[in-house]
Amino acid sequence: MSLDIKKIRDDFPELARSVHGKPLIYLDNGASTLKCRPVIESLNKHYSEDAANIHRGVHFLSEQGTIEFEKSRTTVQAFINAKNTHEVIFTKGTTDSINLVANCFAEAFLNEGDEILLTTLEHHSNIVPWQIAAKKKGAKVVEVPINDQGEILIEEYKKLLGPKTKMVATNHISNSLGTINPIKEMIALAHEVGAKFLVDAAQSVAHAKIDVQDLDCDFLAFSSHKIFGPTGVGVLYGKEELLNEMPPYQGGGDMIDQVSFEETTYNDLPHKFEAGTPHIAGVIALKAALDYVSSIGIKEIEQYEHDLLTYATEKLSKIEGLRIVGTAKNKASVISFVIDGAHPHDIGTLLDRQGIAVRTGHHCTQPLMKRMNVPATARASFCFYNTKEEVDALVAGIEKTKEFL
Repeated sequence: MSLDIKKIRDDFPELARSVHGKPLIYLDNGASTLKCRPVIESLNKHYSEDAANIHRGVHFLSEQGTIEFEKSRTTVQAFINAKNTHEVIFTKGTTDSINLVANCFAEAFLNEGDEILLTTLEHHSNIVPWQIAAKKKGAKVVEVPINDQGEILIEEYKKLLGPKTKMVATNHISNSLGTINPIKEMIALAHEVGAKFLVDAAQSVAHAKIDVQDLDCDFLAFSSHKIFGPTGVGVLYGKEELLNEMPPYQGGGDMIDQVSFEETTYNDLPHKFEAGTPHIAGVIALKAALDYVSSIGIKEIEQYEHDLLTYATEKLSKIEGLRIVGTAKNKASVISFVIDGAHPHDIGTLLDRQGIAVRTGHHCTQPLMKRMNVPATARASFCFYNTKEEVDALVAGIEKTKEFL
């Protein structure tokens, strides 16, 4: 089944706009995806018709909002194949989800001398929270190395696993290089030594099939805005038995059972980890985003984006002086590159003047940039609404940029 790209592009109104007098070519999907009409309509409907607080009200609007909010939880459960709806926690984003686990898992399970394994590929949001937790508990963060292509060295990973390992946390797909990590194998190896495993799925949720039961991961995190939904909404999946043993992350409304000045008892899952009023409209609109992706088909999306990546890699590789950073055998639709004699920020600025949006900088992966021996890169990250014609425009834009510089 081939995708109807024209129809898909019509579903994203922002693609019809111009930037600096040029048609927008949006190649910064790794940072955030554009929003489809069903998501925009869902937000508008909630704020126009159903805006009220949820869970605790007995009036119609509150009850209606609660129903729609919990429908999203059921949709997420099905989308990632969680065993139970109460294993789905709504957060502010991937960063918030990882911080939740780092804080609460450390409090319940981490002791002095324990080790947390992270790979060189990690985003800062999957490094810093673990460093903070390790410092509090007297534990140690251990780096799992990669090769020059940007692939995890599995044999080195095996050597680092041991009785001190309590947690392994890695991304499914690298935001900087596009490397698709062998997380199922890594999870199985971690479990052999009794360690738990967190998957940062921020970059994979919109591009690859996720099945938490098949992976057997203990935790998985992703953000709504990386899968065409609103910003300020995230998901944390956690196995029920672990979530039950972990203390709450924050205190406030909805996460309590009984409160007194002598003692407070906590609500059941998932509410124990959802203190305060959430981004109600955003969570409801996440359902629209997931339904939209499901209507297209994740396998069809994967194939289309793989073909686009192959085409873009071939075209960019022919540009004199351009070097692709990250050449893993198994990659998602992300290409980071540098150009001889050109700073990535200058590349990004000049491409922007041609209507082409790419990301430049260290991409919140400074340890990875150091390992790859570059201070920064320009990054084009593709999605299923991008086209080969846009790749051609990127190539032409880079050639023009080279001439200017």
